[in-house]
Amino acid sequence: MASAKAPVLGKTTKADLPADIFSEDFHQSLVHETARADANARRQGTASTLTRGEVSMTTAKAWRQKGTGRARVGALSVPNRYGGGAAFGPKPRHYTVKVNRKARRKAMRSALSVHADRGSVAVVKAADFETPSTKEAAAALTKWGAKRSTLVVILGEETGLLKSFRNIPRVNVLEVGATGVVDIIGAASIVISEGALEVLARQAGTAKVSDDKSDEKGDD
Repeated sequence: MASAKAPVLGKTTKADLPADIFSEDFHQSLVHETARADANARRQGTASTLTRGEVSMTTAKAWRQKGTGRARVGALSVPNRYGGGAAFGPKPRHYTVKVNRKARRKAMRSALSVHADRGSVAVVKAADFETPSTKEAAAALTKWGAKRSTLVVILGEETGLLKSFRNIPRVNVLEVGATGVVDIIGAASIVISEGALEVLARQAGTAKVSDDKSDEKGDD
């Protein structure tokens, strides 16, 4: 399987993209399920309303039962009265949806392959931005022809890239560990640092990651 290539930002050369990561067929239902799970996991779930039993409301009867010519009245905390509690309002909850590890990895490969197929992925070298420069970063994106919005995936220690790209309008910079399928599939263009590309290859690859404990099992 031939490896795909991506332009290096600010250079005339191209970088090889791992074939097993950027050559996956697009699985719409799987990508949708994983993107939904990513978006749900980021919801705080802290919305809360007061029920009729929680509102601060007098328990005194508004007027006497008979003799006023008005309808009989019960508690003033009912939802259909002003100041009453909310009916079926939100309460704190979690929105997480479980996605199997193999399914998540396959969805990640599928989302990355979409960008590889349409030529909307580029690689950036962190060494080129050791001295932060927003002007050079914006010029490199313009020269490449990046479509907005653009996602830049970096390592946590690549502060030069972070400072160079974070102030460009409609450019979102994320660490590779915090990047989900919903971020990749929602960006028009993606730029990946060389270090982040290696991490993505391990996280989304098809090869089974061996546990450290298995290496410790040797001869007695």
